[in-house]
Amino acid sequence: MDTKELLKKVRKIEIKTKRLSNHVFGGEYHSTFKGRGMTFSEVRSYQFGDDVRSIDWNVTARYNEPFVKVFEEERELTMMLVVDISGSEFFGTKSQSKKEIITEIAATLAFSATQNNDKIGLLLFSDQMELFIPPKKGRSHVLRIIRELLEFEPKGKNTNLVEALKYVSSVMKKKAIVFVLSDFMDDGYQQTLKILSGKHDVTGIRIYDEREEEIPNLGLVQMLDSETGEMMMVNTGAKSVRTNYAKYFREREVYFKDSFNKSGAGTINTRVDEGYVKKLLGYFKRRG
Repeated sequence: MDTKELLKKVRKIEIKTKRLSNHVFGGEYHSTFKGRGMTFSEVRSYQFGDDVRSIDWNVTARYNEPFVKVFEEERELTMMLVVDISGSEFFGTKSQSKKEIITEIAATLAFSATQNNDKIGLLLFSDQMELFIPPKKGRSHVLRIIRELLEFEPKGKNTNLVEALKYVSSVMKKKAIVFVLSDFMDDGYQQTLKILSGKHDVTGIRIYDEREEEIPNLGLVQMLDSETGEMMMVNTGAKSVRTNYAKYFREREVYFKDSFNKSGAGTINTRVDEGYVKKLLGYFKRRG
């Protein structure tokens, strides 16, 4: 992708996702993810109806009239986007691939965080840690994150969620909002997720394609395994092939839900062709 085309794509995603974050998600995000608590701001004269417990007795004694302490929510938070860029994310049978939807969701979340003056970091992973961008604030930082999501070429093809979750645990020392965006076609990560969720506010966003749920009967089809790069002939006419494929998909789906529920983490499931806006908004509203 040349620079001009990349900038055009970044701008297109910015316009679409910024509009969503400004008009739809900004307020929901703020009410869903509270700050670290209350911090002292100032004192002012006591007014009828003020809580007597907030009276500042030192200032009251000094001026011989009642003053109360005013507190503000300590809002600044850190959002960490943990994004799967393994081979399977490039799969898509409709107008968009899983990767494109993941990029849009990540951008929407990042702009929602920016609107609330929060920091945003990014971890791209496959079967290895591909790229880590430390959390920072600001529009230019979000645009860099979008550029990487669009342009980064992964070295690995497979998925290793365990190592990605371990990496986040090791680099994020303070509590953060962690969004893991993947098709979650992996297992064995439940224990690592539990440890991460004990320290951070974790949400798994699972993006999948309708053709992954069920392969249609198309007879003998040449297929590319996006994680191994191998071309193979698959007899989709054989019921056993379709049944085994559907079984594998269901097992990964159940493991995802089970692992996140047991870890006390949130989940969002969205199919490529479904539209993620309602899913995200519904999740924020339930939590808010």
